[in-house]
Amino acid sequence: MHSFNFDKPINRLQTDSVRWDKYDPHIIPLWVADMDFASPPCVIEALKQRMNHEIFGYTHAPEGLKEHIATYLAAQYQWKIEPEWIVFVPSLVSSLYSLAKNLTDPQSHILTLQPVYHHLLHAAQHSGRDYSQIPLSTQDYRLVLDPESISSSVKSNSELLFFCNPHNPGGAVYTREELTQIAKVCEQHDLILCSDEIHCGMVYPGQIHTPIASISEDAAERTITLMSMNKTFNIPGAGLAWMVCKNKELRKRATRDLGTLIPDPQIFTYIATQSALLHGEPWRQALMDYLASNRQLLKTVMGDLPQLRLYQIEASYLGWISCEQLKLDDPSELFLNHGVALQPGYMFQQPDHVRINIATPKDNLNAALSRMREALTQGD
Repeated sequence: MHSFNFDKPINRLQTDSVRWDKYDPHIIPLWVADMDFASPPCVIEALKQRMNHEIFGYTHAPEGLKEHIATYLAAQYQWKIEPEWIVFVPSLVSSLYSLAKNLTDPQSHILTLQPVYHHLLHAAQHSGRDYSQIPLSTQDYRLVLDPESISSSVKSNSELLFFCNPHNPGGAVYTREELTQIAKVCEQHDLILCSDEIHCGMVYPGQIHTPIASISEDAAERTITLMSMNKTFNIPGAGLAWMVCKNKELRKRATRDLGTLIPDPQIFTYIATQSALLHGEPWRQALMDYLASNRQLLKTVMGDLPQLRLYQIEASYLGWISCEQLKLDDPSELFLNHGVALQPGYMFQQPDHVRINIATPKDNLNAALSRMREALTQGD
């Protein structure tokens, strides 16, 4: 029987933490997407063992790691892939910028969503290509992508759609039916599909993550799926990412920058990911139970604050909150002035929203929510 203590406070100040060092110590930082929990013991132990070797030279991926990933994807998502479809990369974000250029012609057009994880938009912007954002609609405070919206946004030179499932920041996990419609539109318009699925390991009960590449043979041939253990097992500082692409020619184009502009992954990233894959499942299940409890706490508090509306959180530890009723240019400033740092909505192209990170011990989350309540009752 495994026991993991997610209530244990860990002082992250002065540890070079992006999350905790950005603001004054009295600010509770619930903004960037990492967790305030110790990484899985199996990962920590594996890293310690490798450190004891005392030589950290150039390395390649551990033998069998691609096979372990293929086995994991089959077990978790009933997605059967071949190990050779997998390409390791040092980070998902750097891959987005590389893919935007390597998968498209300079005169082409790229599509992405709105709102969406900002690097999906920035990758399109920095590519030098023309680009458009497809507005997501809201149904019962769940972000929905209408296939007709994709079709109406496609141009004659459109080549690539950046997709995100589970959705960041909205929290939606798209159903097989929804994904099938999106895949059909991509087939109809001959779009390459780049799907960011980094949060797929944190889907709550009642939801099922389906890789969009598994929808059909056509989807498999036109999709590059980006995945990682970084978010699920809280190892973004020592994590690894990978692409899955069945289409050999597409895979060749996608990996053009590997080993040059994009360096090879480092040894500790392989070790952390392999340990999480092979031994981290009990920790992941315990984590999801704890996050579900934090999610319920957030829902309860938000239900008592009529000025705010919480979107459905179907996956991950990120909550998307509408602050439209406050009629503020940047509502995150209101909460920051009362001691809580949230991710501003303008980062995701919706300035009247904020994103909250609930992956923190309950005492910390309760304190932050109390400050948010005070901000709304006392005014700025």
